[in-house]
Parts: sequence; structure tokens; C-alpha cells
Amino acid sequence: MIVVVGLGNPGRRYQGTRHNVGQDVVTRLAASCGVRLEDDGWARVGRARVGTATMVLAIPETYMNVSGQAVRDLLHRRRRRPADLLVVSDDLDLPLGRLRLRPGNGAGGHNGLRSIIAELGTGAFPRVRIGIGRPPLRTDAAEFVLERFTPEERPVIDAAVAAAAEAVVTVAREGLEAAMNRFNHNG
Repeated sequence: MIVVVGLGNPGRRYQGTRHNVGQDVVTRLAASCGVRLEDDGWARVGRARVGTATMVLAIPETYMNVSGQAVRDLLHRRRRRPADLLVVSDDLDLPLGRLRLRPGNGAGGHNGLRSIIAELGTGAFPRVRIGIGRPPLRTDAAEFVLERFTPEERPVIDAAVAAAAEAVVTVAREGLEAAMNRFNHNG
């Protein structure tokens, strides 16, 4: 079983923003698996089966900067370890639409990942990062991540969300290494 957490901020105000692409992936997975996400502690959670694999799909109801509280609670209540976690998040340092799967490392400047690492006491959990591009000159990164995608960017990010959802399913069915080999090379 893997626990798939899509990071973002709660509420309509943040729907469709760059920072919420992780949530968009989990929402897409839930819809494609016919799973309803329901309130469960500090997250909306559902359980999905893909072949013989089970995924717990979760979207924290906390703000990005304190996502770790929801993730720690989720893992504790399901008696799972950080290695059972797969976090899906945005990444400023990747070109728009590029995916990057990793077995774990630091936060890379991402406050949601930083919060999870602080709460779990380790960065040893896999993640799927989705490139949202760099902010234009003189645009604050904190403001940029809370902006919505432009009409020109939307098709690229929609395709990336679809690919990230497919990558998550591949992790569940075949393992992280197979998913890394398949998805880390996309353009």
C-alpha cells in the first residue's frame, strides 16, 4: 500500500493555482478510480485499487506550509512509514510540465516538503515533482506559485497532471524505479 499525498492549499481561492498541482493529480486519480475523497482528520482521503496495488489518496486540508501535520497524522493513523508515502508537489526549478520522480532528499526550497520532513524527521520518502516554471523577472516566487496558469500554459500543465497521475499508478503497480525510468525522461 502506498499513501499518495497531493500538496496544495485548501479552498476555492487556491484552486487552479501553480502551488496546487499536487492536489490536481490526486483529484484526477480519485476521479479516474471512482473514489470519493472524504474528510478524515486533517485531510480528504479515499482508497483506490489499481490491479493488485492499494493506494490511499489524500489531500491535506492544511495550508502548504504546515502540510507535515496532516501527513504525520495520516501515516500514524494508517500505521504506515515514511517509505510508504508518495508526495506529489509543484516545483519552481523544473520547466513547465516536466516531471521528476525521486526516492527522497531535501525540501529543495519547497515549504510543503520542508514541513513534511520536519514533522516526520526524515526526507526519506519518494516524491513526484511537477514543473511549474520560473517566475518572470521581478516577480516574487511566493506570489508566482499562488497565480493561476495562463491560457497558453494550461494545456501543458493539464498534460503534466495526467502524466503525473499515470506515474503514480506506475509507482503503485511496478515500483518507484520503473516509474522513474519511464517518466523522468519526458520533455
